[in-house]
Amino acid sequence: MVRTHDRAQTERMSIEESKALVRRYYQDVLNGRRLDVLEQLAVVDYAEHDPLPGQQDGRAGLAQRVRLLVEAFAPYFEIEDVVAESDRIVVRWTHTGTHVGEFLGMPATGRSFSIAGIDIYRTRDGKLAEHWHIVDQLSLLQQLGVIPAPAAASA
Repeated sequence: MVRTHDRAQTERMSIEESKALVRRYYQDVLNGRRLDVLEQLAVVDYAEHDPLPGQQDGRAGLAQRVRLLVEAFAPYFEIEDVVAESDRIVVRWTHTGTHVGEFLGMPATGRSFSIAGIDIYRTRDGKLAEHWHIVDQLSLLQQLGVIPAPAAASA
């Protein structure tokens, strides 16, 4: 029989493990450029709810997405917050980088940028299973000079 205290401790450990899993994705895969680690971190049938144009399904699609981001933006993700409950992990991050390669038909601009975003993951069997996100794409495109930034307000 599991006492209430033991159950709460087990759930807390599980949440902490989930947070560590997500942190490892950002540190090892995105920042560390280690796509080989994805096999340990994501399920084969990983579901991306906002795929990039042409992105495959599953873990292979996740690897394709990471490769594209790394080759286009030389990214560095700073994790600002990680919040978890049950099988959901929310990450608020700042992404800095330089547009060093083609991205979805847009040639490299050589410009640096800093944008904010929020990712939500669902885990299953100790691995990443699903992903949703909100990214400041308008700011990215403005900083890259692809679209004009708004004129500064006059005093």
